[in-house]
Amino acid sequence: MYVLGLWDGHDSGAALIRDNEIIFAANEERFTKRKLEVKFPYHSINAALAYTNTKHSDIEHIAFTTTELTKTLERVFPSMKENYYLFRRRKMMKPSFDNLRHNIKYTMTNVGVLPLCNSISSYAIRKQLNSMGFKNYTLHIVDHHTAHAATAAFTSPFSNALVVTVDGLGDGASATVSTLENKKLTRHIRIGARDSLGIFFEQVTNIVGMRELEDEGKVMAMADYSFPFPFEENALKDLFSASGTIMRSRYGPVKQFGTLQKIAWKTPREQFSYFAQQLFENILGKFVSNSIDRFGIGDVAMAGGVFSNVKANMLVRNLDALKHWYIFPHMGDGGIALGSALYVNYLLNGTSQYNFSPYIGPDYSELDTERAIKKERGFTMQKESQSEQASHAAELISNGNYVFWFQGRMEMGPRALGNRSILAPSDSEEVKEKLNLYVKKREWFQPFAPSILEEDVPRIIEYDNKGADKLMTMAYIVKKEMRDKTKSVMHIDGSARPQMVGNENPIYMDMLKQVRRHKGHGIVLNTSFNIHGMPIVMTPDDAIATMKASKTKYMFINGIFVTNKGGM
Repeated sequence: MYVLGLWDGHDSGAALIRDNEIIFAANEERFTKRKLEVKFPYHSINAALAYTNTKHSDIEHIAFTTTELTKTLERVFPSMKENYYLFRRRKMMKPSFDNLRHNIKYTMTNVGVLPLCNSISSYAIRKQLNSMGFKNYTLHIVDHHTAHAATAAFTSPFSNALVVTVDGLGDGASATVSTLENKKLTRHIRIGARDSLGIFFEQVTNIVGMRELEDEGKVMAMADYSFPFPFEENALKDLFSASGTIMRSRYGPVKQFGTLQKIAWKTPREQFSYFAQQLFENILGKFVSNSIDRFGIGDVAMAGGVFSNVKANMLVRNLDALKHWYIFPHMGDGGIALGSALYVNYLLNGTSQYNFSPYIGPDYSELDTERAIKKERGFTMQKESQSEQASHAAELISNGNYVFWFQGRMEMGPRALGNRSILAPSDSEEVKEKLNLYVKKREWFQPFAPSILEEDVPRIIEYDNKGADKLMTMAYIVKKEMRDKTKSVMHIDGSARPQMVGNENPIYMDMLKQVRRHKGHGIVLNTSFNIHGMPIVMTPDDAIATMKASKTKYMFINGIFVTNKGGM
């Protein structure tokens, strides 16, 4: 039996489950080359069918999520969604009355699901699916936060867990707490959209001049450049409270936005970011801690866009009551196509646990790769075995070079996990600056992240054994004696966001072992294979185009070593 999940909003995409196995997932941005695409996921759906050799008629169940008023209106009037996408990503001139536009948006998204929303959304989705050739299927609606909860609960290693979701908003809610016990997922707590911690941080991101729903990580990074303040002196401290398992915002989103603007007007940007991050961590930590205390479950699975904030996640991990943790790697809305499919499969078949791997996107043959390379002049190629690629890449990195690394199936989610990565030494400020200037073109205060051999982790970071982070979702503090060796992957406060690599990715693990042979530690800088503002590359053609545009010299791609004669 096949269950197809789809999401047609912010970071749209599709996922496919066969029986009790996740067999494909991808986001539409990788196909359209528009970061965080909002259009209906035609390409992702077709890719899922093509990759698995599945016919439209094979799909018996299709799941989609989120039928709140604004989402329903966008399905009926797609131009609304496109216009907001261009506005949010600053792809248009700043319109007049942008504050009014902002306030209308948050007033409407607070409304939630109204009568007829389900019927209208279902009609719009069916129309799209039928035009693609789907017939004789059952269409299922899944609540927004239920989809988030399904990703966390059903892909976690826990048979029993506390399941926490926190995001901006969806279907009138901003956070939920559920339990997974005896293979049953049960929701206990729902926080309304008015009291959204995620919307608070979105608004802060907007006010400091960055793009909401995209640049929140930059605010988190910039906060560490402020002089630290005790929480009692935080100018934002009264805007939120957490009492028991209830989060409360002092004001609704519209009044909150105006209040934040007034405070930001007289506060340096770094300090304002610090205040926001400190409040964010304080409230999220209390909410999760109080939820653990209330339900007496110390194994916690988490999802929702708020959990992309790795510094707040670190505070949650350090809670005394927390025993083990898991954060779904595609924690934002880009993961809820899979969440919808997971939840429907749970309803139909009772499946509540999967052997999850993030490597569930498309892959490409050696022949496909060769064809892409041969299209370009000035590129030479040399075939290598997997072990030769691992050894050769490790040698180049250890000698102070950065390399493009493209292997196997594409990762799901926003983090490069060793299949679509740019790799560099972890101890070279020079190479880090070269990456920033010529390839990534990012703000100077954004840190890069490391991939570390799992067996070397305790030697490099302060590690507590509450869960191995193979998916790059958590910050840790680097040991002081290791900071010279982690200069290019460590933030100003001594933290890093590691990927802990084991045998789930054999060629990548082998490469790290070869780096350890050269340098003494199995660690490299690992950043996503893309140019800033573009999605992570998907195809060999994408990789070649990025190599050419960035004048990168070396690439290892599907058993082929590529040299760009025009590279630096």
